[in-house]
Amino acid sequence: MASLIGSPLLRIRVFPEVTLFKPTRLSFVRFRRGGSPVKAASAAPTFDGDVRVRFAPSPTGNLHVGGARTALFNYLFARSKGGKFVLRIEDTDLERSTKQSEEALLHDLSWLGLDWDEGPGVGGEYGPYRQSERNSMYKEYAEKLLNSGFAYRCFCSNEELEQMKEIANLKKLPPVYTGKWATATEEEAQDELAKGTPYTYRFRVPKEGTVKINDLIRGEVSWSLDTLGDFVILRSNGQPVYNFCVTVDDATMRISHVIRAEEHLPNTLRQALIYKALGFSMPQFAHVSLILAPDRSKLSKRHGATSVGQFKEMGYLPQAMVNYLALLGWGDGTENEFFTMEQLVEKFSIERVNKSGAVFDSAKLRWMNGQHLKAIPQDQLTKVLGEHWKSNGILSESEGMFVKEVVDLLKDGIELIPDSDAALLNLLSYPLHNTLASAEGRPLVGDKLSEVAASLLSAYDSGEFHKALEEGHTGQVSFHASSSAADRKAPWPRHGVAMHVLREAGLCGIITPQAGFVTLDERFKIMREVDWEALNRDSKAESVAVASSH
Repeated sequence: MASLIGSPLLRIRVFPEVTLFKPTRLSFVRFRRGGSPVKAASAAPTFDGDVRVRFAPSPTGNLHVGGARTALFNYLFARSKGGKFVLRIEDTDLERSTKQSEEALLHDLSWLGLDWDEGPGVGGEYGPYRQSERNSMYKEYAEKLLNSGFAYRCFCSNEELEQMKEIANLKKLPPVYTGKWATATEEEAQDELAKGTPYTYRFRVPKEGTVKINDLIRGEVSWSLDTLGDFVILRSNGQPVYNFCVTVDDATMRISHVIRAEEHLPNTLRQALIYKALGFSMPQFAHVSLILAPDRSKLSKRHGATSVGQFKEMGYLPQAMVNYLALLGWGDGTENEFFTMEQLVEKFSIERVNKSGAVFDSAKLRWMNGQHLKAIPQDQLTKVLGEHWKSNGILSESEGMFVKEVVDLLKDGIELIPDSDAALLNLLSYPLHNTLASAEGRPLVGDKLSEVAASLLSAYDSGEFHKALEEGHTGQVSFHASSSAADRKAPWPRHGVAMHVLREAGLCGIITPQAGFVTLDERFKIMREVDWEALNRDSKAESVAVASSH
């Protein structure tokens, strides 16, 4: 018995510097300044330009697995269409954005193999690729909206704005802007400017009509304009607001498809208004569902590891993370679950992305990692595990016959690289007495374990055991180390091979003292000191007592 030995249409002029796309399906309102809203016709969702997508994270924390999946879907869509994958850093939140977070984001995306064609560190003709470096552009387009009548200066104080909200709340109405500056005269505005009164830029929203888009994942989505109200696009400190930045960035960077999380779907209404006011054609939108926790709430830190960096530190492989994230809301229509990046690029289509939420299953991710670990070529896996064991102080060398053989023995039972520590240490140690006294070990004692021990000791004493190991007859060793009844309760993979590896461990000289290695000779000595008859008597007595109690 081996356990004894081993153990993520406003109609206005078009600015010439912007290259236009054919628009996505959009029902809109169009109006003239001071005129009434008029319903406009829908435009067909055709697109005949180059595919350009973007991933635009905010450097305010770690890369969440939801963000990583969004980045992955953008990457796969671009690669499958022969397009460009653009990385843009949305760092307009000056208080929360940090250089450290940006560097971590870039590192995690690189680790996942999501190399960007344009962006930080790479450059490109549509840069700069950090929003904080594009303020002059935002101010230029805000002035164009002001001059064309689609925006106006708002001099309302914070107190006035709060009062509007309170009144709307009491009347149970949407909190829309009701201040005077939407209809103020130029003279009134100039008077406030002369006083130095702070002001924002507000976008003038039509009072009637609807906006409709044809989302590539969710189908037709519509919004009524009567609940929106005029919104701020430029703050009093000169900083642009998110929805304004994003629209200007996506248009000037010629983004053809916006693939992002469903939590951004409500933003599309404001962005659509800005697109048309500036003469930009709409990209096509695809809003991906959220990643859910097992209780179907939004996945958050309280559910455990949620960032790419955390999973990397836990020993997960980038190819396993990519494979698993791709399956959260997408599939190729078959039962296959194992994909390399190349296979994902070949098979990915946005039409097969599901609009319902996908549950993050840590156990499934762990299993997936094990599958990718097994797919690593033997020599590469040996190098990885050998270096891991050396860096953790179990081995003094990372190469050699012992490393090669023990990796071959243990690899099928390892799902994460760190698991290999316990697997190796369990093999090298020999807590026989503790095992026999444990709840797991007691049933084995009464299953003719003493006979297995006697057979092993006899083979050891006669020299047959060592002879079989020296000659490589691992099958013969397995015969002496096996008992059909005992094996069923305490199986050990490839018994004879395990014995051979333990012999090699004693000869290689690379096992460090902290590993607690017990040689084969020491194991037989410990086995010989066990009072097997007493163990058998105690086991039988315990069995009788248990039977009587029932």
